[in-house]
Amino acid sequence: MRGRRPRPAPVSPRTTLALKVARKTAEAENIQSFELVDPAGKALPPFAAGSHLDVHVPGGKIRQYSLCNPPGERHRYLIAVMRAEPTRGGSRAMHEQVKEGDLIEVSAPKNHFPLVESAKHSLLIAGGIGITPILCMAEHLAGLGADFEMHYFARSPARAAFVERIKRSTFADHAFFHFTEEEKQQRLDLAVLLQTHDAGMHLYVCGGEAFMNAVIDTALQKGWRKDRVHREYFSVEKRESDSNVEFDVTIASTGRTIRIPADKTVLTALADYGIHITASCEQGVCGTCVTRVLEGEPQHRDVFLSDDEKNRNDRFTPCCSRANSRTLVLDL
Repeated sequence: MRGRRPRPAPVSPRTTLALKVARKTAEAENIQSFELVDPAGKALPPFAAGSHLDVHVPGGKIRQYSLCNPPGERHRYLIAVMRAEPTRGGSRAMHEQVKEGDLIEVSAPKNHFPLVESAKHSLLIAGGIGITPILCMAEHLAGLGADFEMHYFARSPARAAFVERIKRSTFADHAFFHFTEEEKQQRLDLAVLLQTHDAGMHLYVCGGEAFMNAVIDTALQKGWRKDRVHREYFSVEKRESDSNVEFDVTIASTGRTIRIPADKTVLTALADYGIHITASCEQGVCGTCVTRVLEGEPQHRDVFLSDDEKNRNDRFTPCCSRANSRTLVLDL
């Protein structure tokens, strides 16, 4: 009888891994997938459905990409990247500079979008590149024999990734495609889709911010409970800064007060004075830069903190959020 394989030591989400790009594949128009493996062939840290990696892309930026392979796999991580237009540089670097055979630094898997496996029924809705965590969830739920449906919205088949993989999957009968360029038609489809529900159902949505807002707004209008609606952001639409005003930030450890100009984020303004806060997405999506607020009232502009967390006003995201009070005292 074979001996039991020793269980690997747990890996901290802060750990970084140098992985090899084993395969780079064009999955759809402007979408490339990247299969990442350990260069020595070792098993990778496990991950759950809904997990993502922090990827250190060429040029020093860090971006978050969801894992889209079945969560039981330990020999690889699969991510997919849509080339965004306009781009902040991360997706362009992944598409143009990262090649097969390259080594790329990533975090251990993190999960801000977990599945409730005990749900009576799971409704999975993906918009465009939002299919990546949703596909992973579908793979996992299918393996559990759970009751679920997956609905994939995209402008056209040519712009939808993993269509053939979904059609060949064991859950193909639970997967439905909605290909339309018309926002009005998408909203009509969503209204029908979200009409019927009960307390045992959970809704998961991932995609562009406008699409996700449409899904969530429709669900709430149809009477879905807010705690049964789960979302995952890749990015957020750029907010206009015309209404920004100056305010002060005081560093609690030193008592030093720094003026935050209207045209700079707290993150950038503090860095100008040598005070660096670890950050990643710089859009209020990932939560890497969340900082404790000891005094003052933040003006929350992120999508990471929950409504309850925002109402407590004891944390904020200095990459994008500002202040309603004249001064914020930060636990730095």
